[in-house]
Amino acid sequence: MDTRDLPLGFGMALAQNEPAMKKFESLSENEKMSFVEKTHSVNSKSEMQSLVESLVSG
Repeated sequence: MDTRDLPLGFGMALAQNEPAMKKFESLSENEKMSFVEKTHSVNSKSEMQSLVESLVSG
């Protein structure tokens, strides 16, 4: 999955959280697609930041 394929808000939130970005990059393609699916139910910037943070917090 190319970063150009990511939803804009998700890409921006990842760019602001380097540990989460590195974790996302280490995921398999299926895991990345599954995680990106979760972004479709996010309704705010704070929810997106929480979702991105979940990559590194468990």
